[in-house]
Amino acid sequence: MKTIGYAAHSSDAHMVPYHFERRDLRANDVAIEILYSGVCHSDLHTVNGDWGPQPYPLVPGHEIVGRVLEVGPDVKSYKEGDHVAVGCMVDSCQECDQCHNHEEQYCRNGMTPTYGAKDRIDETITQGGYSKHIVVREEFVLNVPEKLDLSKAAPILCAGITTYSPLRTWNVGKGTRVGVIGLGGLGHMAVKLAVAMGAEVTVISRSKAKEEDAKAIGAKGILASTNSSDMKAAANSFDFILDTAPVKHDVTPYLPLLDIDGSLVIVGQVGPLEEPMTMPLVFGRRRIGGSLIGGIKETQEVLDFCAEHNIHPECEMIRMDEINKAFDHLSKGDVAHRFVIDMSSLELEK
Repeated sequence: MKTIGYAAHSSDAHMVPYHFERRDLRANDVAIEILYSGVCHSDLHTVNGDWGPQPYPLVPGHEIVGRVLEVGPDVKSYKEGDHVAVGCMVDSCQECDQCHNHEEQYCRNGMTPTYGAKDRIDETITQGGYSKHIVVREEFVLNVPEKLDLSKAAPILCAGITTYSPLRTWNVGKGTRVGVIGLGGLGHMAVKLAVAMGAEVTVISRSKAKEEDAKAIGAKGILASTNSSDMKAAANSFDFILDTAPVKHDVTPYLPLLDIDGSLVIVGQVGPLEEPMTMPLVFGRRRIGGSLIGGIKETQEVLDFCAEHNIHPECEMIRMDEINKAFDHLSKGDVAHRFVIDMSSLELEK
């Protein structure tokens, strides 16, 4: 299948139009016309080579909402015209204990990311959602509930599941005191989801500049991490803190905010952190953890949860040719929402 996307050709180059071929359908494949593609901070990290060398040219994008164009003969769950979604992975071994436990993201043999990885069968490089079409095996295609706005649903496939999974794993529920570090693409979804679960949520940020934004989506307010007296007064006031900051930082100042047996879970920064002090951990039986997206079953669960509770990400719609400007905003960290690309703005030519 001939298609077009936007690709990075090196770590220091802008995204540019890129014509390429999608594979022919295998028996268990679903061919999808992409309608909307969310822009994730990890897309920027990846194309910049922040997480290691990449197989350029590289088409990012793992927050995908589209329409089924065609299915292979063995596909049972989808048909032409269905509205579907694809998230951060497109394959796994399907045989190990983690895959059997619906935790494909922790596949013992390595899950296959939606872009920048070798296909498990033909070893071609996977290319992501900044494109007009994608072909994915049925087991990694998700149903988009009718109650979700298609134009706003895409970020649920990464920002949604990345925050939903740890909230569920650490049993956040009614009355849980939750802190969310950062109010960007991940952070604002964490607030909405935790509030819907019944938690009491406070955003933790360097300043209170986004306090009205935080309150508008259900948070009590903002705790300014640069205000030492406020931070001291907030000691022991959280059961759980979700750290969505996407850059290297020091978690030590946040640890005393946790009550005894509290956990701080990192979902933003993939890479080094400043060396933490162990005293707050030892003297409060506190924990630092991490979490990576969620399995396919849990990703469908968060889509259904968002539909049930009328939760949509805060989105700014952009054209495909505006992606480099969007990346500039992400690199400055001044975005309290998610960019979503309207793929109708990308014309298939040649």
